[in-house]
Amino acid sequence: MLVSFNYHNRNSLIEKIDPRARWIYSILILFAITLFWDIRFLLFFLALNLGQYYLARLTWKETRRAWGFIFFIMSMMVIVNTLITSAGTIREVMQGGHPIVAISIPIFGWSLDFTLTIERLWFALTQVVRILAISALFLVIPFTMDPRQYGATFRGLGLPDRLAYSLDLAFRFVPTLGRDFQLTLDAQRARGYEVEKLDGGLFAQIRKMAPLVVPVTMNAILSGEDITNAMDLRCFGLHRRTWIEQLKYRRLDYFVIGMGALLLVASIVLKILGDGDFWLPPALLS
Repeated sequence: MLVSFNYHNRNSLIEKIDPRARWIYSILILFAITLFWDIRFLLFFLALNLGQYYLARLTWKETRRAWGFIFFIMSMMVIVNTLITSAGTIREVMQGGHPIVAISIPIFGWSLDFTLTIERLWFALTQVVRILAISALFLVIPFTMDPRQYGATFRGLGLPDRLAYSLDLAFRFVPTLGRDFQLTLDAQRARGYEVEKLDGGLFAQIRKMAPLVVPVTMNAILSGEDITNAMDLRCFGLHRRTWIEQLKYRRLDYFVIGMGALLLVASIVLKILGDGDFWLPPALLS
């Protein structure tokens, strides 16, 4: 059985907006955010998206696992791609700069050099703000959108039935996998398997996690086959299907879409005028 994210009706302003309008607005704001590397503009979008998060009436208890995953991925991206290798930085950061720490380690006749500059450190902070702004924008959707409206929403955005239903299943896959993992963990604990006392090296711990990973993986594969067979038996995709959930735009929905379009157009104009590139406070260089 498929499950969804921790959704319940909070009677918030965000939930009164048509889900299609919310998706259109989010995509428009996403494009606007990606135009800028100036932390001042990114802070504006972060404040705007946090305002949406507040209006959705979400609590930290409900979203802490999602935020934990976001912080983990963000930390890896910033530390590895920006601070260590500079692979994810832009040209202004990679060329020269004002060094803070310079380390040279000789290894078998080679020299491993690492230099941390003010530009690279500020770019890392800018990247953190950018990722948080995008995360706060889209994190609201799965927790405040009725799971029954997933398919109808994507179909209402003009996507084919197959793609709309595939996205519907994709949104349900992660929480379903989490539910199955928790059930498997509880079942193994009931049989005396002590997960908290996994010792040994990395490979030994991975091997001991097999009683949890293998059943969850096999169940996910079998569930996917069951869904595929059920759809084939119902001749899914041969004809245009209907959806029990009917969506209609209202004035509030048009206002939300218009605001997103206005912000995107303003961002494009600012970008054409030369604003929005990487910005470093002059006070940091003094």
